[in-house]
Amino acid sequence: MQYVSTRDSSLRYSASQAIVQGLSRDGGLFLPETIPVLSLQDLKELRSLPYVQRAARIMKLFLDEFTLEELTEYAQKAYRFGEKFDTPQVVPIVAVEPKTYLLELWHGPTSAFKDLALQMLPYLLTAALKKTGQTQTACILVATSGDTGKAALEGFRDVAHTKILVFYPEKGVSEMQELQMRTQAGDNVGVYGVKGNFDDAQTGVKKIFSDPHLREKLANGGYFLSSANSINWGRVLPQIVYYVSGYCDLVSQGAVAMGEKINVCVPTGNFGNILAAFYAKQMGVPIGRFLCASNENNVLTEFIRSGCYNRNRPFYHTVSPSMDILISSNLERLLYLFSRSDAEVRRYMEDLTQKGVYTVLPERAEQIQSQFSSGDCNDAVTLQTIGQVFSQTGYLMDTHTAVGYHVLQSYREKTGDETVTLLASTASPFKFSSDVLKGLGVTNPAGGFMALEQLAEKTGKSAPSPLAGLRGMPVRFSRVVAKEEMAQVVQEMLL
Repeated sequence: MQYVSTRDSSLRYSASQAIVQGLSRDGGLFLPETIPVLSLQDLKELRSLPYVQRAARIMKLFLDEFTLEELTEYAQKAYRFGEKFDTPQVVPIVAVEPKTYLLELWHGPTSAFKDLALQMLPYLLTAALKKTGQTQTACILVATSGDTGKAALEGFRDVAHTKILVFYPEKGVSEMQELQMRTQAGDNVGVYGVKGNFDDAQTGVKKIFSDPHLREKLANGGYFLSSANSINWGRVLPQIVYYVSGYCDLVSQGAVAMGEKINVCVPTGNFGNILAAFYAKQMGVPIGRFLCASNENNVLTEFIRSGCYNRNRPFYHTVSPSMDILISSNLERLLYLFSRSDAEVRRYMEDLTQKGVYTVLPERAEQIQSQFSSGDCNDAVTLQTIGQVFSQTGYLMDTHTAVGYHVLQSYREKTGDETVTLLASTASPFKFSSDVLKGLGVTNPAGGFMALEQLAEKTGKSAPSPLAGLRGMPVRFSRVVAKEEMAQVVQEMLL
């Protein structure tokens, strides 16, 4: 299977080359030229397997150069119960009410959904380095809105032939997310706050990737750049797995019959998580509609409704900070999948860079609206939803999952669509303890570790050990830089 860039489909790359490079030199994103298909019989066979074997078999369909044995070994290491994940199921499904099932993606070492991809990516990358004959050290650059940073740091910590630098918005992550990153162990890691928001950090990373002079300078020093953000196909691929697996588990639980369609609802800012679900549908998983859930930074909501993407709008710091994003990188892949035109995608992306806005062709908007619905809510509704769901069902959800739950309920009220829905639960509520406590009616919640204890006492739930274990760990990284200084920081660390 060959991989192409969304902005220049004339070039062909192997899976290993695409994973190693991360971002195409033309600024585009890599994606597979064709999408493998799973039959219902394939899904029946996957249903009988544990998560590790499902992951290996699904990824193998996209990775010609990797053997099934290799991928099984990587999955066993990435998703090991007790050492990496706190449940043998890896990604359990919980019914909160009839026809609503939560896909819990936060049972890994950093208590967020990014673990499912970022525990696997280091194995894929290091193997891809060998398969491509790359002898230089990979410098992994990461822009994070909160969860990716810690998950990438943990995944690449002390991995041979790699260094990893993470940039996060100085005031744009939760207190616990920031503490997770600033206390990170490892001899090959670096963490920097950025003055600005996530889009500033993400744009800064993309500029570094597209700077030929800097790439040459780093190459002369023995380094090349790669990415652990969802712009890297090696990040998206393991996410496809949990939607395929989730459908299999719904069948096993009797929620749907094999072949019966479900809907999928995903709280998302950078569009990578919901894009993975879309790929699962293209592979043959019976999915009807996709519900794209946003907070007050609702650029995706309005795009799906109107066909106009406009980042020229106020930026809000919300209680669901991992979705505080105005430039949704992975939307570019969806536009290519629908248009199959690199020229069309290039035009949209040039307009976004130069004007901050683009409008897709009417037929493109129709294609998107035929499969995607969208909705959003503000912080007050998010917190109200947390309290309401907990009081009615006993289920405690984080601020991002609450956004998704509200959007799902609103969609059902408007459309009457009662299709069984899989809702992506993206993080442990204990990563956002203070705000979750507010949702439960606590007017003056504690901060830091006191908030963890307060939430545990209030709800009778236990904080995940990766979060509770941060107490007393020394802060190693405290530097904050301007976005214009990011390239210099990279050179300082490497050269």
